[in-house]
Amino acid sequence: MNTQDLPRVRGRLTADAPLAPLVWFKSGGSAQWLFEPADVEDLAQFLADLDPAVPVMALGLGSNLIVRDGGVPGVVVRLGKPFASVERLDMTTLRCGGGASGILVSSTARDAGIAGVEFLRSIPGTVGGFVRMNGGAYGRETADVLVECDVVLRTGERQTLPVEALGYTYRHSELPEGAIVVSGTFRGVPGETAAIQAEMDRIAASREASQPLRSRTGGSTFKNPPGHKAWALVDEAGCRGLRRGDAQVSEKHTNFLLNLGGATSADIEALGEDVRARVKEKSGVTLDWEIQRVGVPS
Repeated sequence: MNTQDLPRVRGRLTADAPLAPLVWFKSGGSAQWLFEPADVEDLAQFLADLDPAVPVMALGLGSNLIVRDGGVPGVVVRLGKPFASVERLDMTTLRCGGGASGILVSSTARDAGIAGVEFLRSIPGTVGGFVRMNGGAYGRETADVLVECDVVLRTGERQTLPVEALGYTYRHSELPEGAIVVSGTFRGVPGETAAIQAEMDRIAASREASQPLRSRTGGSTFKNPPGHKAWALVDEAGCRGLRRGDAQVSEKHTNFLLNLGGATSADIEALGEDVRARVKEKSGVTLDWEIQRVGVPS
């Protein structure tokens, strides 16, 4: 697929773009094409004009993602600055671009005296990722605060979907395949700025104490099975500190995998499968991946 085969864009289109620098694990191959649209119209027109056979994937902050070593065929769409705005609509509502970070959303809410979205401070991702995955932490999830989202479908059609249309369950939505979330509207409750800041500080301190935030990691690796905590099952199976090459199960929080420096994505994914097998053998529970694994093996 050459440049002349692709629709014209106003944003940036890069061939064979390395994805490792863009994901938290700092591993994996390249995108066949990386598209950073200028705005929603640029994205919608590109998708409308793109051969429907070409796969398209959205990339946020790359925190909950393993990009396999053979890279990602087709087009990876990354929503940059033009999609990172957060605006207050009324006393309790914010409209947030799909590329806005959880920290930006929660701090804007704080400044506006909107409580209830503090938990987004602790999720290392963008609004697009939260909406697709029903991201959550500290007893709250996206489904609790989302009003509606704007998406561009793979066909280029733009739609506004109310939260009820997303079929939210734990870390899952029924968002159409290939749809890219370009904005989300969140509703909180009126609050005092100081109290909101105190809750954000509490969440930040709790994360710092319990999670390996200064490492190359992918966040929570496995979903919590009904009635269980994934980290406890991993620990009971004797996997704390388990290694495969430079991939390691965190000693600090056993539901986190680490890249100690030179791990390939294959090492990280295989370590995750080692953990799943050991947990299954020890407790009979099958852990489901929470981290998204994309692309092709090398």
